[in-house]
Amino acid sequence: MPITEIRKELLEEQHKDTLIVLKMRFDKNMNRHRDLEWGKIQMKLEVNVEKLWSLFEMERTGGEPDIVGFNAKTGEYIFFDCSAESPSGRRSLCYDRKALELRKTFKPKNTALDMAATMGIELLSEEQYRQLQELGSFDTKTSSWIQTPVEIRKRGGALFCDRRYDAVFTYHNGADSYYASRGFRGSLRV
Repeated sequence: MPITEIRKELLEEQHKDTLIVLKMRFDKNMNRHRDLEWGKIQMKLEVNVEKLWSLFEMERTGGEPDIVGFNAKTGEYIFFDCSAESPSGRRSLCYDRKALELRKTFKPKNTALDMAATMGIELLSEEQYRQLQELGSFDTKTSSWIQTPVEIRKRGGALFCDRRYDAVFTYHNGADSYYASRGFRGSLRV
């Protein structure tokens, strides 16, 4: 579906519940964000309601977002999808709108890039994906689309990654392909 204007606001209960879930995950996974304090993060989320909405969407689609870093230069906290497998609510998507439009039959319902844009997040880059894999073992049964260089995309391809044999692999596929076990992981700066 094409990108449409979506009202990026949470109901009061959704707002509160999202903060509770994020704090619980933050406390449970301190190895992902040593030396960071939840109180400062919550204050930033309280004033960036659109970003909190994006985190709600990441959670709603199975991403289990968590903080994986802090950029001291920009003052931004960095969230990645940290679900064990590629988010279940973001699978069976081809890479982008161009790929979707080129498919003649059996078109998926959406694309990874369109869905990420609607959610207000970005696909992980290969570097970010490898950074995530340093925090644990992710995508051992699934795979995730990642940002694809323009030169590869111009030729009809797109990149995805997974973890097999305790190693991280980067592969290519036609951008119009989609599989029930391939989704995408997002990142968000707050």
